[in-house]
Amino acid sequence: MSRIKGKNTSIEGLLSRALWHRGLRFRKNSAKVYGHPDISVSKYKVAIFCDGDFWHGYDWEKRKDSIKTNREYWIPKIERNIEKDTEVNHVLRSMGWMVIRVWEHEIRNDLPDIADMIIRLITEKRTKSGPVQK
Repeated sequence: MSRIKGKNTSIEGLLSRALWHRGLRFRKNSAKVYGHPDISVSKYKVAIFCDGDFWHGYDWEKRKDSIKTNREYWIPKIERNIEKDTEVNHVLRSMGWMVIRVWEHEIRNDLPDIADMIIRLITEKRTKSGPVQK
């Protein structure tokens, strides 16, 4: 487990490059934003998380039965990750942030569509909130 990366993962790199090429400027793994989102745009209060399918429990009710080894460790660990994700979403939203969570398989399979969707959501949020005061 010591070799498992928590930041600068391959899916985070794919998404951040796609967003950068679309003109979005952001911070990666900002410690100033609650939950340390993979990508954050503080100017518009947008937090983007790139969630690994296994680590964050994609389709968990179906997939947890497929874990055959060390179930006593993995099932509570992944279920706690799911709980933490919900807590982070709640706290950030209560602070006025837009939270976007993208699954690993979505990034790998539909990167252009995912990047376009994120840009569209940020643009909509920006136009609704009006000009940013300095």
